[in-house]
Amino acid sequence: MSRLEAKKPSFCKSEPLTSERVRATLCVLKGILTSSYGPSGRLKQLHNGLGGCVCTTSQSSALLTNLSVTHPILKILTTSMQNHVSCFSDCGLFTAILCCNLIENVQRIGLMPTTVIKLNKHLLSLCTSYLQSEFCACRILVDFSSTQTLLCLVRSIVTSKPACMLTRQEIDHISALILRAFLLTIPENTKDCLILGKSIIVPLKGQRVTDSTVLPGILLEISEVQLMKILPIKKSDTFKVALFCASLSGDLSDTGEGTVVVSSGVSLENAVLDQLLNLGRQLVSDHIDLVICQKVVHPSLKQFLSMHRMIAIDRVGAALMEPLSKVTGTQPIGSLGSISPSSYGSVKDLCTEKFGFKHFLHLIPNEATICSLLLCNRNDTAWDELKLTCQTALHVLQLTIKEPSVLLGGGCTETHLAAYIRHKICNEPESILQDDGCTQTELQLLTEAFCSALESVAGSLEHDGGEILTDMKYGHFWSAQPESPSVVDWPDLLSRCGCGLYTSQEELRWSFLKSTRHPFAPQTCLPHEAVGSANNLTLDCFTAKLSGLQVAVETANLILDLSYIIEDKN
Repeated sequence: MSRLEAKKPSFCKSEPLTSERVRATLCVLKGILTSSYGPSGRLKQLHNGLGGCVCTTSQSSALLTNLSVTHPILKILTTSMQNHVSCFSDCGLFTAILCCNLIENVQRIGLMPTTVIKLNKHLLSLCTSYLQSEFCACRILVDFSSTQTLLCLVRSIVTSKPACMLTRQEIDHISALILRAFLLTIPENTKDCLILGKSIIVPLKGQRVTDSTVLPGILLEISEVQLMKILPIKKSDTFKVALFCASLSGDLSDTGEGTVVVSSGVSLENAVLDQLLNLGRQLVSDHIDLVICQKVVHPSLKQFLSMHRMIAIDRVGAALMEPLSKVTGTQPIGSLGSISPSSYGSVKDLCTEKFGFKHFLHLIPNEATICSLLLCNRNDTAWDELKLTCQTALHVLQLTIKEPSVLLGGGCTETHLAAYIRHKICNEPESILQDDGCTQTELQLLTEAFCSALESVAGSLEHDGGEILTDMKYGHFWSAQPESPSVVDWPDLLSRCGCGLYTSQEELRWSFLKSTRHPFAPQTCLPHEAVGSANNLTLDCFTAKLSGLQVAVETANLILDLSYIIEDKN
């Protein structure tokens, strides 16, 4: 077939980062991300001009999913961040802002990309080695004999999501529920490997946040009509359950390209209904108490089961089949033929519950690691954001089980790490200079660009024009109220550092974060007494932040190394 128009040549652009348009676009993206960062981050409304739902958020997963970018460089950056968030759920904004800062700072100093990439890799290696070392002063080992550290970690995540619209009391309530839900997924007896269960988030919109609760087992939503048909059942032993993934609606399955041959005088509908009723008779003879179907149950079969004091719940959906399988201890039944007795499962107890305006059938397991987090919020927008926050917190707790460490939050890890790298390079530059063959000036320029990028991430937490400082002993992040007097006694104006570990009443000296200062050695080896005395620390997930640091540097290196962009415009 001939073309309607001639094929256009590919568009080729050399040195893409030198383009003012690209720099301006990166600056806009950085502004969107930076202004969303932290507990006081500004909310963003994202919507399609053609219509559809409006997303109000400050979370990286929602922002990056709903932002439409067209330039190849922005696509590299956003795709890289989305991959990080899909794996770790947390620290997406940290990663993206740090990547933008690194690109911006490196462009200012004008070094060759090859030199920048080599030095960036060395500086990243210094960061990761220090954060994983025993003498790191911003890493805390998690003590699983106490829930204090885990609760601080969850509270830090919930507090950093302002679109959830929570009060302090509601933050404490939700944080405790998330931690409890996570603990219910941990099996009591484990031998070789730990296999965690699952927390199912059940929506209840239009209710108070403090009405949220956690229950062991599964909540199946039922209508008021169904509730009236369910008679109180009391049994001394367990309740037998039949779990179906096959449709019990009586509809014929799609035959595709084939044909169905039916004998004369035979009614397909009646034949299928007879098969369903035969199935019902077997369920009755096997003394089944509860029938759960992923799809639809035929009304006649429902009535038949109800007449024999059996509960039938249909349309539970595919998402609940795996948790239901774990709770009942059986695999879903996929056919309408004869059922083996071993195909049935059981639950410890059945009861009905009412929360708000919804009715539920509560399946209480024997020993399953499945629980239901009944999540309430005042409106749809706030509930969607809270659901995403709970999913993030639960995933972060799972990561913390694998790597039992957390990092100090509130910008303190970034400023401490910047102080450590500056001092390390200032006092021990020989190894890098010998390995990479760069000059002392190039090393100093790039070290300052790297450390400044880290400090700028911490500075992004301040959105109200307050003064940003760092102390010269621990290298932690401090923020003062805006419009501070020109002559000020900082201990009187400051209270605690960003992570909440240190107070301003100690013998400390402060410096403005973006001012020029001589490199100093921040105190390493975090004192145990300081950690034990702090009850309300701001913490970050160790695994997510370490990965975010690596992804940010590697993505920045990739973008800085781009010499050409070739686009097919056809």
